Amino acid sequence: MKALGRVSQECIDLVKFYEGFEDRAYLCPAGVWTIGYGRTKKVQEGDILTEPQAERDLLEELDEFAKQVLNTVKIDLEQNELDALTSWTYNLGVGNLRSSTLLKKLNSGDKNSVPFEMKRWNKAAGKVLNGLTKRRKAEAELWVKV
Repeated sequence: MKALGRVSQECIDLVKFYEGFEDRAYLCPAGVWTIGYGRTKKVQEGDILTEPQAERDLLEELDEFAKQVLNTVKIDLEQNELDALTSWTYNLGVGNLRSSTLLKKLNSGDKNSVPFEMKRWNKAAGKVLNGLTKRRKAEAELWVKV
């Protein structure tokens, strides 16, 4: 099914699972202040957040990221592809998407290379992280889901 421009519950659940909920700001492995379900925008040391606030923030941010993905990708995406790529981009940032080999291949019509390219992004601060390896595998599997 062609993507409708918003993420599905499957994307939301995947992001929530891999980000986990934190009610207090913390430094992630990449050294960025983070809170809630992986929010990094305007987060400072000492910030506190309730879970309902974090869920609202996540839905708002995933909508923003989905729009960024759709504005950056030049070919049509199926819903599962938008979900997978939005999760990936939420974790890694729009800048990384825009400069990636993944995007170059995708925009040339090579959807089959996306799972491999997604899995390459499993490091933080130059170190392979088990959690990122698992997340990239889940995103790659969602990409090819029929």
